[in-house]
Amino acid sequence: MCKAFQVSKSGYYGWINSEPSKRATENREILQQIRVIHKESGQTYGSPRISKALKANNISVSRPRVARLMKQAELRAKRIKRYKVTTDSKHSYPVSENLLDRNFTANATGQAWVSDMDLQTMSASGPLISEPLQVGYILRWYWIWQTERLLALALSKTMKAKETTIAALKMAIKNRPVIQPLIFHSDRGIQYACDEFRQELGTYPLIKPSMSRKGNCWDNAVAESFFKTLKVECVYDYKFAHQQQAATTVFEYIEIWYNRKRLHSSLGYRTPAQMEQLLNQYVLVA
Repeated sequence: MCKAFQVSKSGYYGWINSEPSKRATENREILQQIRVIHKESGQTYGSPRISKALKANNISVSRPRVARLMKQAELRAKRIKRYKVTTDSKHSYPVSENLLDRNFTANATGQAWVSDMDLQTMSASGPLISEPLQVGYILRWYWIWQTERLLALALSKTMKAKETTIAALKMAIKNRPVIQPLIFHSDRGIQYACDEFRQELGTYPLIKPSMSRKGNCWDNAVAESFFKTLKVECVYDYKFAHQQQAATTVFEYIEIWYNRKRLHSSLGYRTPAQMEQLLNQYVLVA
């Protein structure tokens, strides 16, 4: 073999008995940390987020190096599937003006909430859930900074506004009482445009309704983005036997992972909780 590879016998035995190089040792230790972070993220983190997470743990490593080590170890982030729009905007109810107008990075000191709902059919290998599971939620969005913190969530087997959008709105206000003018933005779905929801929203004089333009998902991009994340990181990996199991899994994902641990690229790779803390510090200083 030495003759075939054109190396000396002494060189071969020297290589066999030598200690791993400093670089190889570092790569092995870094890869161990990468595996831990990748597993904790539910295999959703790619090299950008993992490199930021390593830096937060005082491990200085470049993103290309992390990407190279992940490729060698065959570690990949989950891929986002094609997103299907399920908004029912074919109705005769009045439509609110688009007050948000995609102003996700405005310099105003006000705040906005964005809201959306989606239809999920969650089933198991055994008995199927007889009815689809409706998901309605409210995501808080500060105009100075983006916190992307989920403020309220409502799960229901029906499409009724009382059990979806109204339930989520009440939970949001209970969690964060409205004490200053607020824009409430949503799509044109019937659950937001109906009289029942508008009457509920009208009981809060500081809240101004806002709706996206027809067929324009970019006007509510923050909300749309959340549902993509929820599906890829939580829903697609589970087969739920019943609604309670689905509700528990989704709530745990949001409270334990999404709001407190998940690094968001739009927040400078901070968690929503960290971003909210920074915002509160800014308000106190101001």
